Amino acid sequence: MSAPHQAVTAGAAELARLLQRAAEGDTAAFQAFYDRTSTKLFGVILRILVERQESEDVLQDVYLSIWRKAATFDAAKASPITWAATIARNRAIDRLRARPPRSAVPVEAAYDLADDGPAQDAGLLHGEDVRRLTAALATLEPRHAAAIRACYFDGVTYDELAAREQVPVGTLKSWVRRGLMRMRGHLDGGEA
Repeated sequence: MSAPHQAVTAGAAELARLLQRAAEGDTAAFQAFYDRTSTKLFGVILRILVERQESEDVLQDVYLSIWRKAATFDAAKASPITWAATIARNRAIDRLRARPPRSAVPVEAAYDLADDGPAQDAGLLHGEDVRRLTAALATLEPRHAAAIRACYFDGVTYDELAAREQVPVGTLKSWVRRGLMRMRGHLDGGEA
């Protein structure tokens, strides 16, 4: 096992221990969990909501939920950070859905605003990971790659994206599922 992988595994184990202690009412363990995860979770929320104050409010709600649900965490199902990030993502999407509707602008208007600069998500990932992810996305049909980016990087729900693309939700989910399988094959070194 490589040293970075061992560090990740040890870090996940420590976070799992902190969650377990928090489930038992240990506020110091919960504070330590917060200190180790809040930057990541805030980034997830901010990416979806964009507005900083609203993101800070949601982050507070997320940690209240984590405190209440700490006993439900199951390390066999997910890593602690994945579990917490899922709560954060879902809470941010819920807040996004609760916003009053904004005036819709046709997607065609975006063509005139295209920016050749790096994608928004490029700053969150680093070096080799960016290259591998970009290469894997490039193997997909453009609509499928765009669907994956919207769902996983921009927090757009399947229903919202299906409406935007004017396709059934099942079709959109198939695009994403097949795209992810093909990306996984590419990232694993083979071709799916």
